[in-house]
Amino acid sequence: MKIAVMSDSTAYIPEKLIDQHNIHMVPLSVVFSDDAYREGIDITTEEFYQKVKEVEELPKTSQPSIGMITEKLEELAESYDAVISIHLSSGISGTYQAVVSTAGMVEGIDVYPYDSELSCMGQGFYVLEAAELAQAGKSPEAIIERLDDIKQSIRAYFMADDLSHLQRGGRLTGAQALVGSLLQVKPVLHFVDKKIVPFEKIRTRKKALNRIMGMLEADAKEGKELKVAFIHANNEAAAAELKDKFDADFPNMDTMISYFGPVIGTHLGEGALGAVWYKK
Repeated sequence: MKIAVMSDSTAYIPEKLIDQHNIHMVPLSVVFSDDAYREGIDITTEEFYQKVKEVEELPKTSQPSIGMITEKLEELAESYDAVISIHLSSGISGTYQAVVSTAGMVEGIDVYPYDSELSCMGQGFYVLEAAELAQAGKSPEAIIERLDDIKQSIRAYFMADDLSHLQRGGRLTGAQALVGSLLQVKPVLHFVDKKIVPFEKIRTRKKALNRIMGMLEADAKEGKELKVAFIHANNEAAAAELKDKFDADFPNMDTMISYFGPVIGTHLGEGALGAVWYKK
């Protein structure tokens, strides 16, 4: 059985890994006024953050159309028997549901939609694991079982430097508790029941990052072999600093740097930082 692995652009997997593992992508878009840009195709991450500074209104985001997903699945059906299709959390986007709706419309290929219940490199970790298992000849059922296993240990926490993006975009559950003077707080955020919610409200950026790193280090000290990504919104130097510090203390862990691209960056804003990890 020949199995393809598909995801969407919000996984923000490095291009070299996408090529290496033959991962197929459908893009989400950011919309400035009436102009839509497919992330990673029509606009780079650097261009996006610069453009946000030049406009008065935040862009909107748009999921892939049913037509685009159908076209991609029909293309895959020519070469594959099945596709594992892993997407950002259904609690913040309709992309996963669009794939579910499309799955029965394409003949000649079995579609296994999977809700990562996360986004960014958390989602990307699922995709890379699935791709490695598919290349190793594992069945779709075995791949899904491993993804469910990852879901038991994966943890993702992030800090938005400017909460107004999340509040205005309606992506932060319980945002009413964070309005007014509390917008000066740097809360640590995470996903619960597929939605972004505050984990802890912390007064300073430094303390928020220390809290995230403390949770990561606590897991690392348990002797678990972890795969870790440090994620940034147009501030790679800050992510590299976190990674270097962690690598110095835990040199045997598998670490990398990733980023918040245009679609997720629309909601988090420039300066956001986070970490995601799971037990290998």
